[in-house]
Amino acid sequence: MTLLETFFNPEVLLSSFPALLRGLVTTLTLGILSIICGTIVGLLVTLFRLYGPRPLRLACVVYVDVFRALPMLVVLIVIYYALPFVGIRLSAWTSAIMGLSVVLSAYSSEVFRAGIEAVPKGQFEAAEALGMHFPLVLYKVVLPQAMKIVIPPQTSNFVSIFKDTSLASVVALPELLKEAQDAQALNANPTPLIGAALVYLVLLWPLVRLVGWLETRAQQQKSR
Repeated sequence: MTLLETFFNPEVLLSSFPALLRGLVTTLTLGILSIICGTIVGLLVTLFRLYGPRPLRLACVVYVDVFRALPMLVVLIVIYYALPFVGIRLSAWTSAIMGLSVVLSAYSSEVFRAGIEAVPKGQFEAAEALGMHFPLVLYKVVLPQAMKIVIPPQTSNFVSIFKDTSLASVVALPELLKEAQDAQALNANPTPLIGAALVYLVLLWPLVRLVGWLETRAQQQKSR
């Protein structure tokens, strides 16, 4: 068998296509839900950390530090395999989304914090001088400016989360890589794995280029 037939076998790829498609749908759904949940939680953690009472601020610091330090795989295993020992049993979907979301929220929190702290304090003072209450200052003045700063690094976090969905197979969730592994074992040929790699490339390469473009644009705006 030639190298081409081993790694790019059209018949094996065609027979594996339904499985890869199922895995892609799972990966996209898992990634999108995790991004939504992780971004919202990350923003809330940032606001509590910056403006909450001292005990809550300390709790947020510990939360961010812990989940930035722990590997994603460890978080998923603890949620799915350890929590049942204390009576908390979660489905594969819930465990995967929770694991991906808490880690993303920790990284997102640092990104949001940097963005908010980059807004000049004079913006707060000017808004308060106009009689705007603090929540309105955040909503109308601070967050719109901060979002322009956080978009490039946050988009990079989104790319990382989509790649980390490949770890969801550890909690028995049949995402793209798991489906490809099963198809590879069924056909005794690595072509499905190559197919999965190509799908990841087609899915994530535009996002990687988008990150680069956003970073370049942000630098150009700063230099003006």
